[in-house]
Amino acid sequence: MNGQFSTFDEFWPFYLSQHQNRTNRRLHFIGTTLALALISVGFLARRPILFLAAPVAGYGFAWVGHFFFENNRPATFQFPLMSLRADFRMYHLIWMGELDAELLLQMKRIRRYLKV
Repeated sequence: MNGQFSTFDEFWPFYLSQHQNRTNRRLHFIGTTLALALISVGFLARRPILFLAAPVAGYGFAWVGHFFFENNRPATFQFPLMSLRADFRMYHLIWMGELDAELLLQMKRIRRYLKV
């Protein structure tokens, strides 16, 4: 389906392994929040140009996190749809204060993808 991952559950630990840096995760959260806000305001204010700005804001913050803090290549380049889904899952877990617990829960599976 998507290269080496046939299901989202297989992809999720890989995605988490690419987001070990807290600053990177915070930048993802900021970017996703801005993207959702731009879409909402674009819809409410009937300003379609804001829909175009949403992915720029979302991906812009995420890519800064990957290139300057995580020092890796965004997973979205190779797995765009699974990465988008995983980004929203990570966003939800951060919002609910549950990401640290998820990282601990998945750590054994995450380690397979970390550079030693």
